[in-house]
Amino acid sequence: MNNKLILVKYASEIFLKGLNRGKFERRLKENIEKKLAGLQFEFVTDQGRGFIKAEDIDAAVERVRKVFGVAEVCIVTEVERDLTAIKEEALRKVKEANPKTFKIETNRANKKFQLNSIETSRDVGGYVLHHFGGGLEVDVKNPECLVNIEIREKAYVFTSKDKIKGVGGLPYGMNGSTMLMLSGGIDSPVAGYLMARRGVELNCVYYHSHPYTSERAKDKVKELAKILSNYTERVNLYIVPFTEIQLDIMEKCRQDELTILMRRFMMRCACVLAEKYGVQSISSGESIGQVASQTMEGLIVSTDCADRPVFRPLIAMDKGDIMDIAKEIGTYETSILPYEDCCTIFVPKHPKTKPQLDAMRKAESVLDVDAMVEKAINETELVVF
Repeated sequence: MNNKLILVKYASEIFLKGLNRGKFERRLKENIEKKLAGLQFEFVTDQGRGFIKAEDIDAAVERVRKVFGVAEVCIVTEVERDLTAIKEEALRKVKEANPKTFKIETNRANKKFQLNSIETSRDVGGYVLHHFGGGLEVDVKNPECLVNIEIREKAYVFTSKDKIKGVGGLPYGMNGSTMLMLSGGIDSPVAGYLMARRGVELNCVYYHSHPYTSERAKDKVKELAKILSNYTERVNLYIVPFTEIQLDIMEKCRQDELTILMRRFMMRCACVLAEKYGVQSISSGESIGQVASQTMEGLIVSTDCADRPVFRPLIAMDKGDIMDIAKEIGTYETSILPYEDCCTIFVPKHPKTKPQLDAMRKAESVLDVDAMVEKAINETELVVF
């Protein structure tokens, strides 16, 4: 291992946790170490800062930046806590960038160092100007090259180009668990990502309508769950056979009621699975008014079947915003593959958009609801990523 290290900057929220801050920091460190499994690395702390020494810096950075709770990772050069060594490394960084303007910014955490932060920045900046070779100016407001210096037990030097944005949020696993209703569309994977980003442990349920939906549709959802697992420790994907439920509804209920009744059964199945596996809540990718079943009335009717909190993190988001997040997290290209799911193949021409709760309860009274749900759960397949 060389003198290149990864500086891990925690999300600012973690520093606001007061007496609980230590728990969040310990969980974040554990999550980082799990994410780096298989790589040769060492996690070290220097006066409150977390650093990672890794044989493969690039691979480690790519993994760590996807850990929830990490705001930023910086590739830093470690030097001795010596003014001459710091000056030489800062000059090297500026020469490498070859800018027209620069600025030195110092954070002196170690008060044993002979100069304070401002004095260090001034002294190092003067050295860089003198030795650069002309054509370089100081710009304290908008420099082309910003050189950061961290002075602790050791000194660490890096520039703005060495900074990589993390996903932020809170450490995964700190805020309970949820059962995400995962379809093959754009919205639900984004909803799962946003819940996980708040520290919520992610489980997924997918409703498969064989033979009306193909194995390629199932594989598409598996791929989405796999992508989400890149940000989490693992993802349990429960694949529920849904064909018999849909056909029974179509046979015994009005066509315009199919969509909302189907959503009620999905909610019931998700809750039964959550109860069975100790999951505390349900999540979905619904956004108010986006489709016929996502009107206010439709959401009220489907939520009626839940026995635990139902979270809808996309509820007030525009489709364009959701798509932007999907592209950023890597689910978009998979989500737009043209394989239909159970929500799209049995859609009536004129679905109810303002269903009434009492009417929907009466409509499904002709169905053996408990037996239908029990059979589907008993035949559920589990895939772990």
